[in-house]
Order: sequence, then C-alpha cells, then structure tokens
Amino acid sequence: MSIASLRARLPGFAKDVSLNLSSLVEDDTLTAQQKYGLLVACGHATRNPEVAAAMEGEAAGHLTPAALDAARAAATIMAMNNVYYRFVHLASNAEYRTMPARLRMSVIGKPGVDKADFELWSLAVSALNGCGMCIDSHEKVLREADVSSATIQTAVRYAAVIQSVAMALEVAGAPVAVAAE
Repeated sequence: MSIASLRARLPGFAKDVSLNLSSLVEDDTLTAQQKYGLLVACGHATRNPEVAAAMEGEAAGHLTPAALDAARAAATIMAMNNVYYRFVHLASNAEYRTMPARLRMSVIGKPGVDKADFELWSLAVSALNGCGMCIDSHEKVLREADVSSATIQTAVRYAAVIQSVAMALEVAGAPVAVAAE
C-alpha cells in the first residue's frame, strides 16, 4: 500500500486532509531519513493498520532496516512513555514525580540511527499522543542538538496530518445513525 492509494480512499469531506498528505510526500525540507521515519512512526502511532501500512509502503526503499526499526521503536516506546509521563504530569499527587519510572527505555539512548532523528520522531509521536511532559523533554534535546524550530514544527505537522488521515478513514467507515421519526 502507498500514500497514493490511501489518498484515493479518503472521502470527499477530507479533501484538505488529502491535500495536506500530498504536501508531506512532496516536502523536501527534511532529510529522507527524517521524513520517512516520521511517516512510519506517526503512521504506527495512529493505531490504524491501513495508515501504518501505507506509511511503511511509502518508506520502503528510503530507510535502512535499522532506521525502519528505529522509527517503529519510536512509536512503540512513546506509546508507553506518553501514558506514564502524561499521568505523572496530570496527577494532583506530586509524589509521583519523585518516584522512579522503572520503565526500560534504552532504545532512546541507543536508537541505531542519528539521535536527533529519533528524538524528532519521538517528539512527533508524543504530540500525537498528547504528552506535554514528553514534548518538552524531546524538544529540549532537539534544541540542544541545534535542530531548528521550523524542523520541529514540521515534524508536528506530519503527526497532525497523519492523525487526521486515520480519523477521516474512521469517520468514513463509521455507521451513520438514523434519526427516529
């Protein structure tokens, strides 16, 4: 599956989403590894198998096996971290902030690809999952690595567009309620 086939499945009410998805494919502001890693990580983070398959299909031939695994790892590890750290951030009981997470996350330290690229993918997935604490943490690491605000904003735009594709497909497939007469 490819992004072109995914776009063909988007309903008419999602024209803007389709056009935004097309603009991601044409985007040349990121490196190939950043771009295709974002597609894969965010595609999996939507939890929509069709979107994930299309993003992986688009990335085929553009990512090394190590980069593909790292993008998948970013989606996977952030699925865990975003739940945990969002809880720590939102819980009224401050004691949780002093407790060790006791979660294994060594892939963040040794992702198998450029650390800044992995952090960019992790930030985008964290934005998609709505974890402010993780967003701040990854953004700080990216800024320390001299990644520009424009690149960071672009990564979050990828997350937003890919999430909206998954939503459009879900809405199009949802049963329509019939009003009682």
